[in-house]
Amino acid sequence: QMRLVESGGGLVEAGDSLRLSCAVVGHRNSDYAMGWFRQVPGKEREFVGGIGWSPGTQKYPDDMKGRCTIWRDKTNNAGTLVMNGLKPEDTAVYYCAVDPMRRPDTVGIEDAWRYNYWGQGIQVTVSS
Repeated sequence: QMRLVESGGGLVEAGDSLRLSCAVVGHRNSDYAMGWFRQVPGKEREFVGGIGWSPGTQKYPDDMKGRCTIWRDKTNNAGTLVMNGLKPEDTAVYYCAVDPMRRPDTVGIEDAWRYNYWGQGIQVTVSS
């Protein structure tokens, strides 16, 4: 059974960078789509960025472009999210998610419903 273990996060200052890791455990195959999401209590879950099943396929929402970079480490079967220029409004619980199924291109990396496996969530707090 696949499970995702997140690490990183914590308390950071505005303007700093953040690095979150997501280890994929119990799944030998390193081909999958990985998405990163975040959620603030009382608000909807928000897509932060993701990497598709096909190599080199990435997607970020407009407000994350240039600030966020995601990559997949096939050797260690893990994913990494780096976010620069942190702002207090980036404070949230961050989740990684994995979809091991190869889906048509019409299914977006940002589509949360496609992800069967989710990390435990990790708190990121950005102080002003």
